[in-house]
Amino acid sequence: MTTCQRKIEVCFTPAIYNEFRNDEAIVIIVDILRATSAIITAFMHGAKKIIPVATLEEAKEYKDKGYIVAAERDGIKRDFADFGNSPFNFQQDFIRDKEIVYSTTNGTQCIMLAHDSYRVLIGGYLNIDALVNYITKKHRDVLILCAAWKNKFNLEDTLFAGALTEKLLHTGDYYTICDSAHASVDLWNMARPNIMQYIEKAAQRHRLRKNNLDDVIEYCHTMNLTDIIPSLKKNYLVKLSELDNK
Repeated sequence: MTTCQRKIEVCFTPAIYNEFRNDEAIVIIVDILRATSAIITAFMHGAKKIIPVATLEEAKEYKDKGYIVAAERDGIKRDFADFGNSPFNFQQDFIRDKEIVYSTTNGTQCIMLAHDSYRVLIGGYLNIDALVNYITKKHRDVLILCAAWKNKFNLEDTLFAGALTEKLLHTGDYYTICDSAHASVDLWNMARPNIMQYIEKAAQRHRLRKNNLDDVIEYCHTMNLTDIIPSLKKNYLVKLSELDNK
């Protein structure tokens, strides 16, 4: 470690976010299966803005106002919503230039939890190298916040945290003395020879399969399909390029 290096930490679950909170840090929200993968995909296909809301009641209120609403709980689309949270739902032409209200079991609550941070970014394998490029230019501490599953540790978000941590460490600009960061890197290196085989262990993979929603697994683990990084601006998400150069 040198004095000019910045630190990386990994928070495995939002239940312990306050133990890691650092309002001067860049916070990366991770919900690989499926919220952050879906949000990235939405902006890839021209969405103008995504409004994350924590509760279904809020989502219903927006629906009554005429908004397009994506909402699910336990992976299942809610009856009042236009669609659920499969990334493939967000590849449709009608979302272009639209504002979409979004509520999920885990991911959207996490986004607002970190809203006081220097910057809140949406991360996934789909934009991992773009994240690394942006983060290294900003030279700030990084906290990777895993959405997890109902405040419980999960494998898929932790694996991505390991992949991102490893890439940042390799730049030489970052260091970590965080045990959860080291553990996530170790887990990533164990899984990386065959990530699709390893992810079979993940509970969320089996929840999705049970509900015939597992067609997105490979897509959500595809590297670098875009350089788009969604970022929180006040209470909604936009493409990072649309924010002031802060």
